[in-house]
Amino acid sequence: MSESNFVDYIKIFCRSGRGGKGSAHLRREKFNPKGGPDGGDGGRGGHIILRGNSHLWTLLHLRYRKHIFAVQGQDGMKDNKTGKTGDDVIIEVPLGTVARDAETGTFLLEILNHGEQQVLVKGGKGGLGNTHFKSATNQTPRYAQPGEPAIEGWYSLELKILADVGLVGLPNAGKSTLLSVISAAKPKIAEYPFTTLVPNLGIVRYRNDLSFVVADIPGIIEGAHEGRGLGLRFLRHIERNSILLFMIPVDSNDILREYEILLHELRQYNPELLDKKRVLSITKCDLADQELISGLKSDLPDMPFVFISAHTGQNLQQLKNILWGELNIMTDD
Repeated sequence: MSESNFVDYIKIFCRSGRGGKGSAHLRREKFNPKGGPDGGDGGRGGHIILRGNSHLWTLLHLRYRKHIFAVQGQDGMKDNKTGKTGDDVIIEVPLGTVARDAETGTFLLEILNHGEQQVLVKGGKGGLGNTHFKSATNQTPRYAQPGEPAIEGWYSLELKILADVGLVGLPNAGKSTLLSVISAAKPKIAEYPFTTLVPNLGIVRYRNDLSFVVADIPGIIEGAHEGRGLGLRFLRHIERNSILLFMIPVDSNDILREYEILLHELRQYNPELLDKKRVLSITKCDLADQELISGLKSDLPDMPFVFISAHTGQNLQQLKNILWGELNIMTDD
């Protein structure tokens, strides 16, 4: 997916439909001149609804659709006929979309499943017709309720990518290269920082037609939680990943310090990220000999780790085995 086509944040102005007015009609016929009240209720105004669509990966389709209005409910009619409900507006969104009040930042809802529907903005209720107000002391009420007004405002939609495994590392850690080798994804790869400007997803095939989804998140740098580099824009995508795969190249000056930098940025952004399962992969091991690799093992953090090379294929099956095993442990729990 090209950078220009990936949109993971959008603001839209929404207005639901107002409810129709109840009718205050009185029945008047040739042989029944005082037939009493027969006013119907007003129809409900249209909702604005978000619906999950697993075929969407971006909010691009909403970039030029800034104003979304639902239809108002029809007024009640004589003969106790209820007005027609206003048509709802259904907005298709990718899975992992979070809706908030754009003014206050208040969380409203999230869409996680294909076909899941949730009301973002409720339509106004229709007013009651005068039939409802008839009583022993008031046989001919000449009034009815107005419909509820529409609700309008600015709302933000932000996408947090759903994936089983999120690749976490500093720029040029080899994340895109790994994704291109273990899946059919074709991310942009080059030897300079911030080659990856948008998250990329890849489906990794495992044994017996099993699979899991890996997300390549743009590189983190020190201060990312404060907005440095690509900053907060992509850190939120890590929140949806079940497992975090930390990737550090074997030629790093200090592997443990690099790991602590990544951990610190995640902790400062959202401490709950540290509750996720973690796996460490030391990348670009085709650049190191066995003696160096053996010496590094004693200095690694206490977590599952594997030394890999995406270029030669070294230990990639072992990496898949570890990730699959961690995912299954989570499923069993």
